[in-house]
Amino acid sequence: MVDLHRALLRVRMTEETLAGRYPEQEMRTPTHFGTGQEAVSVGVCSALGEGDMVYTHHRSHNAYIARGGSVYELAAELYGRADGCSLGRGGSVHLTARDKGFMVSSAILAETVATAVGTALAFAMDGKSNVAACFFGEGTLDEGAFYEAINFASIRKLPVVFACENNLYATESPLSVRQAEGSDLCERVRAFKITSERVDGNDVAAVYDAALCGVEQARTGCGPVFLECMTYRWREHVGPMMDHDAGRSYRSKAEFDAWVARDPVQRSAARLVEQGLATAAEVEGWAVQTRAEVEASVERARHASWPKAETLFENA
Repeated sequence: MVDLHRALLRVRMTEETLAGRYPEQEMRTPTHFGTGQEAVSVGVCSALGEGDMVYTHHRSHNAYIARGGSVYELAAELYGRADGCSLGRGGSVHLTARDKGFMVSSAILAETVATAVGTALAFAMDGKSNVAACFFGEGTLDEGAFYEAINFASIRKLPVVFACENNLYATESPLSVRQAEGSDLCERVRAFKITSERVDGNDVAAVYDAALCGVEQARTGCGPVFLECMTYRWREHVGPMMDHDAGRSYRSKAEFDAWVARDPVQRSAARLVEQGLATAAEVEGWAVQTRAEVEASVERARHASWPKAETLFENA
């Protein structure tokens, strides 16, 4: 539980620091912050092992950091520097840390679902016991490619865990205007004979427990697993601002406040103290330490070297 909480802090502090620096206009890449959704990535990635592979979507920072990606290399990527995790060429939505088991992120909905299934197929064909995990928003279930991919994964009983970060909105369109009344995403996926479970995506322990079971099922040849993790993004769809500060009204302030009251970081901290696993002073100390480490990494990235002009066409 302590490890999970400290991982949550690392993700949260990274997002808060980057969002705070973004208005300075030195990060010239569109970026989708995942503040409020940290427990999904941390819970799932903590259940994975060495050799397992992770894919994610445009809201990519959380999974990258949760899988062990470098805060410095993430920040350098957003600043367009040569030390960026994609050499300063990918920006916020095209991250990679293959040495950590984070294959790639992509802005194309359902693309990485299909590639995760392909990786799971490769693991199965090579006789490996590794698992592929894929993060995506519930808007991905509006895409035909998603159903083609999960159908193939089900037929072949491939070792893949599908982690849906259901934050109720695709850009600014609520789930209610995109799905028929009474739709149940888990029921829809169960039609493909895939084990499906809805989880409190703001409770890192609940996500971790569900992911442990899912990863074990996938790893032992019993087929893919779908986890619908109910969560909520705090910031605007793309950019560092809170929606209400930016004058957007597609979701109510009351709804927003209700979800913020379920802050996964604060819930994790409270649990540690209640269960006697840490004191309030220790929890606060970890937060202060993590913030200082993250801020130092981001500042270092801001002063890193630009890519050299003669390398422009490398890796094309």
